[in-house]
Order: sequence, then C-alpha cells, then structure tokens
Amino acid sequence: MMANIPPADHATFRCENGACWCAGDWTLDGIENFDARRLANPPPSGELTLDGSGIQAIDTTGALQLLSVIADLERAGCVVRLINLRDKHQALLDLVKERLAAAGTATVPPLPNRLEQLGRQVEFQALRAVAFLAFIGEASASLARLVLHPHRFRWRALFSDMETAGVNALPIIALLGFMMGVVIAYQGGQQLKTYGANIFIVELVALTMLRELAPLITAIIVAGRTGSSYTAQIGTMQVTEEVDALRTIGIRPMDLLVLPKLVALIIALPLLTVFADALSVFGGMVMAQMLLDVSFQDFLDRFPQVVTPTSFLLGVGKAPVFAAIIALVGCYQGFQVRGGADSVGRQTTVSVVQSIFLVIAADALFSVVLGGVGLWR
Repeated sequence: MMANIPPADHATFRCENGACWCAGDWTLDGIENFDARRLANPPPSGELTLDGSGIQAIDTTGALQLLSVIADLERAGCVVRLINLRDKHQALLDLVKERLAAAGTATVPPLPNRLEQLGRQVEFQALRAVAFLAFIGEASASLARLVLHPHRFRWRALFSDMETAGVNALPIIALLGFMMGVVIAYQGGQQLKTYGANIFIVELVALTMLRELAPLITAIIVAGRTGSSYTAQIGTMQVTEEVDALRTIGIRPMDLLVLPKLVALIIALPLLTVFADALSVFGGMVMAQMLLDVSFQDFLDRFPQVVTPTSFLLGVGKAPVFAAIIALVGCYQGFQVRGGADSVGRQTTVSVVQSIFLVIAADALFSVVLGGVGLWR
C-alpha cells in the first residue's frame, strides 16, 4: 500500500542521511495538513543541513511553523544549518525570529503587593476627595454669583426640581414615616407596658422621631430616590455629550444642572422632614391607643410638655445640611461618568452609597457637637 503523499502545494518536510528538505507552500493554507508527528523519530544528533530550496511560498504562519520545526530539531540534539532559502523567504524568517525574540524578552510587570495596593487606593480616594472639595467650592462660587445676579437664576428648573424632589416624594415619605412611628411605638410600648409606664410612650416616639429618625430616614429615602436621579440625569448627558454642548453655547453646566437641584433640595428636604415628623407621631399615636390605652387626647396633651421648640428645630435644622450633601454628591458623581451606560449605573450606585454614608456621618457629628454644647436635653 502506498503512503499518503501530500499534494505538491502543501508544506512537506523530510529527513534522510543527515539532511532534511522543506518543500511546498509554507503558508496558512499550505500547513493545514502539516504532520508534526513526523518529528517523533528525529535524525541522529549532530550537524544537520536543512534545505529550503523547495519552499515555493511562505508567510508569517509558515515561518512560525518552520521555526517550530527547527526548534524541535535543536531540542533533539541537532545543530541545524538552513541553506538554499530564497532571499525574500530568509528576510521574512529573520523578521519573524526578531519579533519572537522581542516578545520573549518583554517582562510582565509584577502584581503590586498588599501594601502597594493599599497605598494606591488611599491615593485614589484622596484625589477624589480633593476633586469633590473643588466641586463644592465651584458650586459655592456659582451660588454666590447668582445671589448677586438673581435674574440669571433658572427659576423654571428650580420649580421643576422642587416638584420632582418634594411633591412627588410625599407618598413614600408618608408611608415610611407612619410605619416608623408604628414600629417605634410597638417595640418601646412592650417594655413600657411591663413597668406600667404607658404614658412615657409620648417621650419615646416624639423625641426619637423628631430629633433623629425622621430627619435621617427622610434623608436616606431622598438620597436613594432623588440623589440617584441627579447622577443618572447628568451622567446620561455626559455620555450623549450634552454637557459639552452646553459649554460650547456658553451655558455653565453648574448654573443649569447643579444649582437649581441644590437649592430645590435644600428647600424641599426640611418640608419633607416636617411631613415625616407629623406622620411618624401620628403612627405612634395610633399604636399607643391600640397597645397601651393612651388616647389621642392624652398623647396630644403631653406632647407639648415633652417636645420643646429646640428639639423640633434641631431635627429640622439638620435637613438642609443633608440636602446639600445629597445634591452635591449626586451631581458630582454624574459629572464623573465616562464611557457608556455601564458607567452611568456604576456612578449612580457610588452616588447613593456615598450620600447615605455622608448623611449618617453628618448626623453622628451633629449628635456629638450638639450633645457637647448641651442642646440635646
């Protein structure tokens, strides 16, 4: 039976009596059926002549295959000497060999260690913090400029943002405020009922909700609802290059996109906080009557004795600070969007997380400072 002989236009390789021959097309198509197993029994070690005169055509794929054959022979102990290769084929082979050597010398940079990673992360966060402070400074300067020239303020954008951030948020604020009052009254009422101190449910609900929980929960809801929408809106405008278009026609993005949102939220959040105060107290009144037999009239009679104007105003007074934090973080993260829609989603998530973190941190700072000066009484 005759052995299968590849067609003449396919790459072939033979070894006999200390010499080897290459023939055919050493190209992508020509080496398709090249059988590397023929090197399973390499010639004896020593000097070996490789004749390339039979190679009709060669490309980079064929050159890589030919270099691989030579490398296999050298690993078998042969000293290969390539002869009779056409000048243009030799030039391509030398070029591929040079590129392989250059690629082989390239070193992969080592992965940074834990300490270096920590340092880079600290540096990145520090640069972000400085950039955020610069953004706050720019917003403050723009707001001062508009105070001096109020006719330049975007009043229509202000009223639209107040409706979005304030009026449209009333249902969810009402529901959450009422439920929080119910929960606080129920959890505390169980303990008060044990000691027969039912009437102290007024202190528990009123002071807890008006001083801390109502402003904090309202700010967190607004951060998730309104702050994220600020980031998504400005981020989408960044992706579609609308922000650049505003700068091109001479409109400051800070004046049109940031200040109306900032002022609207500073106005709306204290009003939402008062609304949450009322609904949470009402929820506590309902639960006090159902669980502790404290009537609405008894609750309302004791309420002014417990809640001083200072307690109420301190709770509401934190809302503008929370509003400024939420608006500035939301707008700043919107301007940080780069690329496409995935960046919008990523920065929106960062906006909500940072807003809630900074709001809680600010609330803790208020508690420490006000407690230190004796206002939490």
